[in-house]
Amino acid sequence: QVQLQESGPGLVKPSQTLSLSCTVSGASIATGNYYYWHWIRQPPGKGLEWMGVISYSGSTYYSPHLKIRTYIARDTSKNQVTLQLLSVTPEATAVYYCAASQTLLLGPTAEHLYAYWGQGTQVTVSS
Repeated sequence: QVQLQESGPGLVKPSQTLSLSCTVSGASIATGNYYYWHWIRQPPGKGLEWMGVISYSGSTYYSPHLKIRTYIARDTSKNQVTLQLLSVTPEATAVYYCAASQTLLLGPTAEHLYAYWGQGTQVTVSS
């Protein structure tokens, strides 16, 4: 069974960098299962927003709206996928999820398209 667990600071100040990790168990992020590892967020009172994805081979794709400020990477030694969002504003306040798909998805957020989801982590951007 594949499990995803997000972690990171719950509070970030405006203009700082938001850094989150997603620890994966039950599958290697780099070999074998050919999963794609996504970051998706949900601001309060709004729908899910797809942010970007990193493939099992390390290729990355980003939402055009966030591309300039978003960086997704992986640490294969820890079996983790990471997210950095630069120069955050209060509009970045959201629950952040990592999710896994078995095909390359660029943008959709319908839950049934993803094989696995983490439980999400709340991030608040405030001074």
